[in-house]
Amino acid sequence: MTRLFGTDGIRGVTGTELTPELAFTVGKAAGQVLAPEEKGFVLVGKDTRLSGDMLESSLCSGLMAMGLDVVLLGIIPTPAVAYLTKKYGASAGVVISASHNPYEYNGIKFFSSTGYKLPDPVEEEMEKYIFGEKEFRKNGGHYGRYLTGYDGLKDYEEYLISLCPFSLRDKTIALDCGNGALSKLAPLVFTKLGANVVALNTDYNGTNINDNCGSTNPKVIQDLVLSRKADIGLSFDGDADRVIAVDEKGRIVDGDHILAICATYLKERGKLHGNTVVGTVMTNIGLDKYLESQGINIIKSAVGDRYVLEEMKKGKFVLGGEQSGHIIFTDFNTTGDGIATGLHLLEVMTAMKKPLSLLNDLMISYPQVLVNAKINSKWKQRYMEHLEIKEAIDLLNDTFHGEGRIVIRPSGTEPLVRVMIEGNDEEFLLQEATKLAQLMEEKLQ
Repeated sequence: MTRLFGTDGIRGVTGTELTPELAFTVGKAAGQVLAPEEKGFVLVGKDTRLSGDMLESSLCSGLMAMGLDVVLLGIIPTPAVAYLTKKYGASAGVVISASHNPYEYNGIKFFSSTGYKLPDPVEEEMEKYIFGEKEFRKNGGHYGRYLTGYDGLKDYEEYLISLCPFSLRDKTIALDCGNGALSKLAPLVFTKLGANVVALNTDYNGTNINDNCGSTNPKVIQDLVLSRKADIGLSFDGDADRVIAVDEKGRIVDGDHILAICATYLKERGKLHGNTVVGTVMTNIGLDKYLESQGINIIKSAVGDRYVLEEMKKGKFVLGGEQSGHIIFTDFNTTGDGIATGLHLLEVMTAMKKPLSLLNDLMISYPQVLVNAKINSKWKQRYMEHLEIKEAIDLLNDTFHGEGRIVIRPSGTEPLVRVMIEGNDEEFLLQEATKLAQLMEEKLQ
């Protein structure tokens, strides 16, 4: 198990948990492990956080100290870095971002030369250098430098436009850019495609990223869609690798509904490889039931888009994602892409000649409630070994008769587990989730 890397790279409060000194060491470790031959170049992008420049400088110094050249992409979405790393033949790509977290946080995540996020064994190897368990190589006085001549944002813009071989002239599109990495890019792309664009939260200042806006605050985009009578609303997180959509009635179209819509469309056109979609253990049971009714299989991974992608790669599946809006189309990119997902939704709406509200109604979401239980860390992976806890979970599962379920997910960073219960009666779910969480807190100390 990694000690520093989480489900999406390294993340923490800038200045205390994620310092310039740590960023420098992480850069050296990346150069050591991802480019062992001491040659090549690395792409570095960032979102709009105030700390981005500082961490970028430190990280790049570490990379160049190991002999690697660096291409600075500037403020750019995470999926752009994944796409461009492969397109340019870089040794690796790095994004300095804390995704949906507030500006006080920042993070560092890596892509390999193939554009995929790093697997656990590679991150574990990097940690051995970061924590001083292995010694860095001597570079013999060879240092990297900054390379110029790359227009990554322009190349990524052209890629996105290529995904939309149809006009959007009859569409009004509402955007909440979250004051994040695509604040300038998203309105430009949709405008060039002919849409009437209404955009909010595009004036970032370093501290307002995700500040009561973006994909974790969907009421902003819901209100905008209704007030401007838009055909679709798209709300992005800080680094734009996920999106929450809104239909013309102002209703949320989350990642599970997007999977239902796109799976149906791809299957009808014979493009859903293996007739399978990859979700996670948190995927709504409503998606399971809808896909089953359509003769489509679903495979569940651990939470985290990198784990979704691992399952997709195993079976060569083309569609997968999370309820939170990370949607992966492996025919087009190696990670979730908020703008691209929006374009794929618009493609389905155009091809099927249906408003998003009708497509949104393909599946019905079951109510879900989530309650945290603070427990002793030693029980996080072993809670089912406690007989009273196991009996309580089994008894509750039996009451659902296939119309609900319990998912208990240990936190990766805190001494707690997240108790999620899903079913038909939300009041009953909240009551039972609270009761189970309290029992776990009482018994698992």
